[in-house]
Amino acid sequence: MPIVSPVNQDNWLLTSLPPKERERILKASTQVELTFGNTLWEQGERMRHVYFPNSGFISLLITVDGHTLEVGMIGNEGMCGHSLALGADLAPLRALVQGAGTSLRLKASSFRQILETSPALRQLLLGYTHVLMSQLTQTAACTRFHTVETRLARWLLMTQDRAHADTFDVTQDFLAFMLGVRRVGITAAARTLQAQKLIRYARGHVSVLDRSGLEAAACACYQSDLDIYRRVLGARKKLHK
Repeated sequence: MPIVSPVNQDNWLLTSLPPKERERILKASTQVELTFGNTLWEQGERMRHVYFPNSGFISLLITVDGHTLEVGMIGNEGMCGHSLALGADLAPLRALVQGAGTSLRLKASSFRQILETSPALRQLLLGYTHVLMSQLTQTAACTRFHTVETRLARWLLMTQDRAHADTFDVTQDFLAFMLGVRRVGITAAARTLQAQKLIRYARGHVSVLDRSGLEAAACACYQSDLDIYRRVLGARKKLHK
């Protein structure tokens, strides 16, 4: 993973820390590139680093009986490697870079040392872990009970939030992989959203045309994710800019 510079920290978790504690993390970290398609670790592997994304985003994937499903997404609102804050170093989920960008990266040993002497960081990450676990549970229910169309709308909103852009690239095969459905289901759902003039989708390129309309088309899980983040972590601004 190539190192880039200079460090430009804009991870929302870190910006909410007291300046002295944030500075300790910055001094112990390196800024690295998040390369699309790169796996940070596989499910069950030992996590040797934690990541605080500045830009780009990471999918959390679970594999059961040879089938893979996305159950979470992390952008600059969070961190990747939360299990280390709970004393576990084996990854419960695969971490796959879904959107290219940059991230602050700390060695697991350095992270633990800072965590032991930083009450503010411990409190913040316990809150974030609660948020993430709640969102993972929400995704499980969403996958079981909601239609492909509403789930696709939710996924597009989550991706737009973390890409901080109205356009991004994603193939139908990749969407089917992320949502755990057949490609024909993604095709039909995308056509419906296009017919409503909410998105434009052609040759793997998505443009969000009507943000408000897409929010209305999404299942309630999207708003639930935002609400719990704000409620627990006291976020002062929306994920979407």
